[in-house]
Amino acid sequence: MSWDPEQYLKYADERRRPAIDLLARVTELAPPAIATIVDLGCGAGNVTRLLAARWPSARITAIDSDRAMLERAAAASERIDWQHGDIAEWQTSPPPELIFSNAALHWLPAHEHLLPRLLAQLAAGGVLAVQMPANFTAPSHQVLLDLAGDPGWQAAFAGVRMGAVRSAAEYHDLLAPHCRQLEIWQTTYLHVLSDDDGLLDWMRGTTLRPYLARLDAQTAEHFLAAYRARLRAAYPRRPAGHTLFPFTRLFLLAQR
Repeated sequence: MSWDPEQYLKYADERRRPAIDLLARVTELAPPAIATIVDLGCGAGNVTRLLAARWPSARITAIDSDRAMLERAAAASERIDWQHGDIAEWQTSPPPELIFSNAALHWLPAHEHLLPRLLAQLAAGGVLAVQMPANFTAPSHQVLLDLAGDPGWQAAFAGVRMGAVRSAAEYHDLLAPHCRQLEIWQTTYLHVLSDDDGLLDWMRGTTLRPYLARLDAQTAEHFLAAYRARLRAAYPRRPAGHTLFPFTRLFLLAQR
C-alpha cells in the first residue's frame, strides 16, 4: 500500500492539530533535557518538524515505511535523520528520552506486544507519546466496511485491514504496570469541510488507501461513487453549505 503525500496533506492543519495537543502535554511531562527523539510513522514529516522546533538541540530520527512520504519529508529538512523502515520491527540504541507517534500505530496489530516493547526501549524517565484515530465506529468508517462487505466487492477486499484501536480502559490495564505515570484521554474534533467531496478526500488520504490499492482505476471510480453516495447520506450538508465531520482521537502518554 503506497501513500500519496499530496492527498494526505490536503487537510494538513486538521491532521496536525492532535499532534500539537499531544506535544503540549509532552512538554509538561517529559524530562527538561531531551537528547534523543524518535518519531515513529513520521509520514511527510510535518509533525517531526514540530518536534525539532520544540527541542532544537535533540538528535531526531524519523521512521516511516513509505518512500514517497519520506522523500517529501526529507526535502523540507536536512537536520532530521529520515529512515525507511517497518515501525512494527523497530529497535533502537541508545534509548531515547521521547518516542512520539502520531496517527500511525493504529495500522499495526498486536498492541499488547507492541506498546510495552516501545515503552521498554525508552531511557529511564522517558516518555512514550501516541495519538491514534479512534473513529472506527463512526458512519465514515462503518459505511465503508458495509460497502466493502457487499457481495460485489467482498472478494476484492478479502484481508484488507482498516486499522483498529482498543478502549482507553484496555490500554490502561496494558500499560499501567510498566509506567511511573500514565495518562489516556480522547478528544473529538469537529471538522468543518467546505468542499463537496471534502469528506471523501479526507478518507482517500488515509483509510481508503488499502482498499483502493486492490482496484484498477476504472473499478476504483465505481467504488468511490458508491462510497460517496453513502457518505453524503450519512453526513448531509448543513444549510450554510458545509459538512460537519466529528472525528475522535485517542491519546496515550506513558512515562517509564
